[in-house]
Amino acid sequence: MSIKSHVIDVLKTLFDPLSHQDIVTAGILQGLQVTELGVVSFVLEINTQYMNEGIKLKEKAEALVGKIPGVKGVQVVITAQRKGGASRFVKKEIPGVQHIIVVGSGKGGVGKSTTAVNLACALQKMDLKIGLLDGDIYGPSLPRLLGLNKEPTSDDGKIINPLETYGLKCMSMGFMIAEGTPAIWRGPMVQSAVQQMLHQVKWGELDVLVIDLPPGTGDIQLTLAQTVKLSGAIIVSTPQDLALIDARKALEMFVKMDVPILGLVENMSFFLCPHCEGRSEIFEHGGVHRQALSLNVPLLAEIPLHMSIRETSERGTPIVYAAPTSEEALLYGQLAQQVSSILRSKSV
Repeated sequence: MSIKSHVIDVLKTLFDPLSHQDIVTAGILQGLQVTELGVVSFVLEINTQYMNEGIKLKEKAEALVGKIPGVKGVQVVITAQRKGGASRFVKKEIPGVQHIIVVGSGKGGVGKSTTAVNLACALQKMDLKIGLLDGDIYGPSLPRLLGLNKEPTSDDGKIINPLETYGLKCMSMGFMIAEGTPAIWRGPMVQSAVQQMLHQVKWGELDVLVIDLPPGTGDIQLTLAQTVKLSGAIIVSTPQDLALIDARKALEMFVKMDVPILGLVENMSFFLCPHCEGRSEIFEHGGVHRQALSLNVPLLAEIPLHMSIRETSERGTPIVYAAPTSEEALLYGQLAQQVSSILRSKSV
């Protein structure tokens, strides 16, 4: 019997709390893979009604699979999925783009854009074709974070060619408006600009299009959630209570719009001193983890507050490329691995 077959048989002994079927038959098990080195990886797609039980299910699955002869390692990702009920909105795909994910936050200043950029870069380093769209019309940050100051071109005056850097195809309103110039636009104009950057840009073939959203729950978020087929949303927050209150609002908005929640990211999780490497939990580390449990969604990553992340971001050289072996870059790499595993399970 192959390791993969053995894994399936073992996981059939675990049961879905809602349907009372085994997790294989119930479709909870997704994206099962076994490497040549004997590392087993898979996703457990858990209903949002029982995420706490789902975490226990993950632990049991890891323990059972880890005992199988020939298995050298086990990697299990859980993702929250709201099941049942047809979508209330007509959502379009972008031709050639396999997955579209949004990175949002309840409030500004939590490092959402830095997270989105480094996530996109880390996914690209996994040999995936990645696009990055700056959805913040009023406060675009991609030009600064990626060191781009060129204006995009068009071959026919209709379709825009995205700018390319670090292997990413990028588009931002900041490429077309001088830095410091405000976009004094009403809602309909903003929605039109977002639609143009989605559907009138030559994205080509992409594995993932990452959209960096503005903070909050405004017109842009609603436009995307209602009109675009999104593979999922990632919510970024710092650990303190005020940020978490707003993060919860952002998450609940996507749930109401029938957008799957991929998970939460705790940014500025703790401070690492650049001189002594001492650790200080300035914003009470772990707040997002506790919120993730209460909201029944996965915690995808805990990213520290570190000078190198700020310095590389301000230089327009994402830390994933500027210092690829640093602990911070590796954390973004682990985040990308988790996101990729979840998206892979949706493609099976």
